[in-house]
Amino acid sequence: MASVRVVNEGNGAVLADRAIVANTSALRRTGLLRHDTLPAGQGLWIVPTEGVHTIGMKFSIDLVFLNRARTVVKICANVPKWRFAVCLKAHSVLELPAGTIGSTGTRSGDQLTVVPLN
Repeated sequence: MASVRVVNEGNGAVLADRAIVANTSALRRTGLLRHDTLPAGQGLWIVPTEGVHTIGMKFSIDLVFLNRARTVVKICANVPKWRFAVCLKAHSVLELPAGTIGSTGTRSGDQLTVVPLN
């Protein structure tokens, strides 16, 4: 299972030290549903997708929607359980622990760098 490090190029903030890449149907379908928590520094990068849901999840998350160039096109902070989020301009979504968007100062228009770890 591939993992990546995600950094905001504009301010140098690390959004995820280790985000799992969900680039297969099975990984995208399962997502974070089997997790009880999402520790700081971790995440899930769902590629490709324009939308996600938190149905059946046990915790809130932050969502960062990215276009193909990995520019942030939409953010959704502290998304609770049983919600849907969609962005038709997005090519992928980064799911992060709730509070990550605020603590990293991430905003729409920011450019992210995704570095493979494996």
